[in-house]
Amino acid sequence: MTSAAMAQHMQALDEVGFVVLPGLVDPGALDKLHRVVDDGFTNGMAAGPLFEGGGFFSGHLNCYPGRGAEFAYDEVRASGVFDMVRLMNPVWADRPRVTLNYNMPGSVAQHYHMDGIYTQDFLICNVAVVDTDLVNGALDVLPGTNREFYPFWKYAVQRKFKDSTRVPLRQGDVVVRRSTLWHRGMPNRSAVARPMLAVTFGEVHEPNVDPFLQNGGEIEFYPNWFRPTRLGRLREKTFVKAPITYSAYRFARSLYGNKGYAS
Repeated sequence: MTSAAMAQHMQALDEVGFVVLPGLVDPGALDKLHRVVDDGFTNGMAAGPLFEGGGFFSGHLNCYPGRGAEFAYDEVRASGVFDMVRLMNPVWADRPRVTLNYNMPGSVAQHYHMDGIYTQDFLICNVAVVDTDLVNGALDVLPGTNREFYPFWKYAVQRKFKDSTRVPLRQGDVVVRRSTLWHRGMPNRSAVARPMLAVTFGEVHEPNVDPFLQNGGEIEFYPNWFRPTRLGRLREKTFVKAPITYSAYRFARSLYGNKGYAS
């Protein structure tokens, strides 16, 4: 990646909150990772659900992909993305974390949100493990929402959701986005799960020289958004059946607090 390209990408990240970098990761190797992740899910489900709730009802699970994803991490680093991150914030580049979103068939649309809190932003580098389109849940973003803090009431009153922009990707494409960009996971209307790899920069508070030390380098699925508790299951089921209720809660809550702006 040339210095001119880095400058152009950093400007896009500042102005619209995301940039697409096509063809950075080898599709053949991603096919192997896809099989490993699917096998890990199948094996984990052999004795029953991995956990009750925790994203199973809404169809979005988190996953630590293990050593099988190390090649993608290395190719993203070799492409110059790490160097660009270091220019933006040296601390971010020293704190990478590798995760994966497992978007299951029949999933529902998430609510628009940003990741983390506005005053402690970081970068997310998503790698398309498979072709990602409007059928299997291509990312939905609201360009420019990274430039200003939006309490939910302000987001709703200004109807920011009308700026909805889908981001289809070919296998091996990368989208880099700011954590403060409002976005949401979308329904997977295909018959198979849609995995999306992520390398985050600056999300964790302590540096980890090897992001593949987690869980002994073995694949692991864990909850996404909702806790696998009685209350968490109730909230998730309510969200799936009547998402407007959660929007109403967020609107009311935002009228008397700055949730998402300060911890």
